[in-house]
Amino acid sequence: MAAVPAWLRRAISDAHSHARNEFEDVSLAAGAATGALDAVVRRQERWAGAWRQRLALSAAVATAKQAGRVEDEGALRDAVLLTRPGDNVGPAGRFLLAWRRLASRPAEDLLTEKNLAAVLEEFGYAPDDEVVSDLADDLRQLSAGIGMVSMLTGAFTAAERRGFAPTVGAWLADALRAQGLGWAYAMPLLGAEAALGTGARTPRLAASSGATGIEKDPDERAKGLLAAQARAALRAIDLSVELERRADRLLAVAPKLRAKAADMVVERLLSDDAIVASEKIAGMSDRGLRRLFDRLVELGAVRELSGRPTFRIYGL
Repeated sequence: MAAVPAWLRRAISDAHSHARNEFEDVSLAAGAATGALDAVVRRQERWAGAWRQRLALSAAVATAKQAGRVEDEGALRDAVLLTRPGDNVGPAGRFLLAWRRLASRPAEDLLTEKNLAAVLEEFGYAPDDEVVSDLADDLRQLSAGIGMVSMLTGAFTAAERRGFAPTVGAWLADALRAQGLGWAYAMPLLGAEAALGTGARTPRLAASSGATGIEKDPDERAKGLLAAQARAALRAIDLSVELERRADRLLAVAPKLRAKAADMVVERLLSDDAIVASEKIAGMSDRGLRRLFDRLVELGAVRELSGRPTFRIYGL
């Protein structure tokens, strides 16, 4: 189980609550938190997919709030899981698709021009090819061996320079961090932090007003970003502890499941935030899948997340 030392929790709390903290103290907290998170990521647990997608959902909720929308976790799940691939999932649903894209695509593919164009569209922008190409060039330079602090602040600056919201900067920073640390997949971390303090505005209005939740002074901005990274890393580690406990319970009861294709359902639950009761699973009927979920809930291995009697959604 991932354990965060008490001193590190205190240091992260101090970095958040004391504006006059020295840059070195905040850097220490951020570095230690990132190192602790890196250790969990490198374990490559079977439930890591569900972990990343649960973080993506949190980031999408924050993005929707920043854009002045009211969708919560349940509404965002419905927008994506209860529609067919290619259907219109609405603006908030597209925010979730953007963060799920970060969490599910190999880190090395995230900052290609093709992928950048797609994610910017999901965030509500329609940049031309030249803007996307210039952004990709900037990001390649940022990833070419400079320090982590410069890379993170540079990601936000690159987004702002083109009129994009701070949330886009957070997405880019998360992608750059994953590549810099050699992670196979990125962890959606800063998305839930970058929206703080911007108020209920659309992404374009937040960008045009210069609101980022981080002070404009370069040193203060860097310190604010490091503090946000430390908080996000701690939040991700705590979530990993919770999901590991739930995944262990699921894996413990898996041998008791007699339904055909039950192993495939277990893997889906471990690799994603949630799945719907009507999911098409090869070798399993709709009725059989519903009975399997009822059994898993009875055994305390999964939770029903929608709270509805129909169109149910299940996850760790």
